[in-house]
Amino acid sequence: QVQLVESGGGLVQPGGSLRLSCAASGRTFTDYAMGWFRQAPGTEREIVAAIDWSGERTYYADSIEGRITISRDNAKSTMYLQMNSLKPEDTADYFCAATIDYSGSYYIGVDEYDYWGQGTQVTVSS
Repeated sequence: QVQLVESGGGLVQPGGSLRLSCAASGRTFTDYAMGWFRQAPGTEREIVAAIDWSGERTYYADSIEGRITISRDNAKSTMYLQMNSLKPEDTADYFCAATIDYSGSYYIGVDEYDYWGQGTQVTVSS
C-alpha cells in the first residue's frame, strides 16, 4: 500500500500561483501512476492532471490546461501540481491519487485509482 499526504493549499488571490505537493510513503513510488483531482462543494470529483510512473506522459483537463503543470520527483517520492493564473472557479479541495501501473499509462477516472490522500483546500478569492 501507499500513503499519500497533500500539502501546499491555501488562500490565494485571483491571478496568483500555488504549488501543491503529494508526498508518498510505503510501497515503491515508481510502482504507481498518479493523478490530481479536485472537488468543489456540491460537485463531483474531477480529474485535473495525471502522470505516468516515469513522469514522461502527462494529461491535463481542458478546463485548466495551460495554467498547470504536473510533475513528480521519484527520488523524493513526491508529486507536484504547479498552478498559475488561478481563478475563483479553481476553488476546491484538491486530492492526489495513486494506482499501480507498470505499463507506462496514466489514468483519468476516479474509479481507476485505489489510493487517495486526505486533500488540501485551495481557495481563490480577493
